[in-house]
Formats: sequence, C-alpha cells, structure tokens
Amino acid sequence: MSSTPQLRRLATLTAVTLVGVAALTGCSDSKSGSAATGGTGGATSGAAAGKVKIGLITKTETNPFFVKLRESAKAQADKQGAELVALAGKFDGDNEGQVAAIENLIQQGAKGILVTPNNSTGLIASLKKAKEKGILVIALDTETDPKDAVDATYATNNVTAGELQGKYVKAALGGTAPKILMMDGTAGGTVDEMRHRGFLQGIGVAEGDPAILGKQNTNGDQNKAQAAMENLLQRSTDVNAVYTINEPAAAGAYAALAAKGLADKVKMASIDGGCPGVQNVKAGKILATVMQFPKKMAEQGVDAVVKFAKDGTKPSGFQDTGAQLISDKPMAGLDIKDTAWGLQNCWG
Repeated sequence: MSSTPQLRRLATLTAVTLVGVAALTGCSDSKSGSAATGGTGGATSGAAAGKVKIGLITKTETNPFFVKLRESAKAQADKQGAELVALAGKFDGDNEGQVAAIENLIQQGAKGILVTPNNSTGLIASLKKAKEKGILVIALDTETDPKDAVDATYATNNVTAGELQGKYVKAALGGTAPKILMMDGTAGGTVDEMRHRGFLQGIGVAEGDPAILGKQNTNGDQNKAQAAMENLLQRSTDVNAVYTINEPAAAGAYAALAAKGLADKVKMASIDGGCPGVQNVKAGKILATVMQFPKKMAEQGVDAVVKFAKDGTKPSGFQDTGAQLISDKPMAGLDIKDTAWGLQNCWG
C-alpha cells in the first residue's frame, strides 16, 4: 500500500464503520445519542472536551452480542463522564478494518482502547503501537496471542463455554452415539476455534472422527447458517446433534432443520445468552444455551480505562466474566439455570 497520507486516510475511512448508538439495532435497551465521533482523527465536540476518550472496536456492528457490548460501554462511559468512540469492522474477520480503527483511535488521542479481535494474532503490531503511545489496551471477548499483546482481557472462557454446550448435548443424547453437524463461525477466528474445540471435548468426540458428518462456516450469521445447514442436509439427514457457534447460527440451523421435519429429532445447543436466544430455548427451538455477560465485559473495561486515566493503575491478566448454562430441561451433573432466570439476566 502507498504510504501517502491521502491514501492512508482513504483506507481508514473505507475499512472502518463508525457506529452510532442511535443507529444500533438489537434486543437490548438501546439509548439515544451517538457513541461515535465522526471522521478520522477529527476533533471532538466542545461538550466532550476534557473527557477521557475510550475507543471500542468490535468485530461487526450488527451482531446482537456486539450491539449489547456497545450499548453497555456507552452507558457506562456516560455514567463515568467519559466519551466513547465506537468503531467496527465491516464483517466478522475484517482484520484490516480493525487495524484502521486502532490507527484512527491513536490519532484521536484515546486514553484506552477496548477491542474484540477478529483473531488472536491479526492486530498484534497495531496493538503494540497503541501501547507504545501510552494507551491502555484491553481485549474484550477474545484473547490475543501472545496474551500480553494487551494489558488485560475481560472475556468468557470460550473453551469452557463450548465444553458446556458439548456436555449438555451429550447428556441430552443419553446413550445414543452422536452424529454431528457443526455450524462453525469464521475460519481462523480465535473464539470460533476455542468454542469448536471445547464442544468436541464436552461431547467426547475427537476432531476428524466419523461422528462428525459435516461442518461449515457461518460467520455467526443466521441466513448463512440456514444456507449452510441446507447444504449439509442435502448430503445426509442422518444427524442427531448440532453444534452452533452462536444463537443467530442456531436460529438459522433450526429453520433449515424444521423445513426438513428434523428439528424434533436433533439435539442442538448454542452459546451467547442473548434475550432472543433465551426465548428460543424457552420455545424449544434450542435445548440449551451458554450465557455470556457482555455487559459485564464492557462495564469493567470502561471502568479500567477511567481508573487508568485518573491514577495510572493498569489491570492485568485474564478476567473471566463467566458462563452459565440456560435450559428448561435439567441434566444430571450440570449447573443449569432455567429460562425465567435467563430472561431476567440475559446479557447482564
């Protein structure tokens, strides 16, 4: 890429989506007002002058999980008297967009950057540059590799979450041998790999085992997951267990299974714990889901940046924000909360 300032500025503008909370859609309590500062490296408004500026970079702007993350970060920043600048890649896996977002926030003088990396290694050089500028860098939801590429990580243990999903499906099958279709996320994605691996550990199946009838990437998108499941079912309908990377993927998989009259014959669980996902558990479309707590991730991340701005204190290490199985069908040996609890606490 040419190193001219004009082209660098153009790349930043085209690779990054600036997200305003007023434009967000999702299942949560969206608040009015903008969470993003317009332009690239532009000046902040007079109302924001003197406030601690916190950057938030998510994988996409539309996934309900990241919608909740942004809403929660915006609300906590407002509570703390800070300014949130929310940015996102164009799609799950858009590393270039996230790199451009980091450059944007460095130029804007952010005191801290909260980021959900698309993969564990794709942002290392940019994160190092931010840290060298004295910016506190915190990963949300997804660990980096190496882990010390950020100052701290606030996230679900995604291997554990996948394992809980796998253990539930195994218990639901009873003694029946699993015949699995896997609705994966994004190739090379850290969270995607961790959940996939955890599920197989939980259900007791090794990678490459003939029990895995097929798998396709869905990018965690409902429409792509429905198409993926339809494609897999053309090859074989002899399936009794389905892994899903997240609840939108589970909704898409369910639609394809229902169209084939297979929904009641398949044991399917998921991960997220969003309000629509818990509703789908209650409705019987998903047997169980593993709830995450993005509100907690966002609030703790914002608080850490504000504290750093005040007294220089830096958080460190991996901060596990928890994972909870949600189902109305208890299974022996598993800690499960019902959907009534889930609907009261979804993404809390």
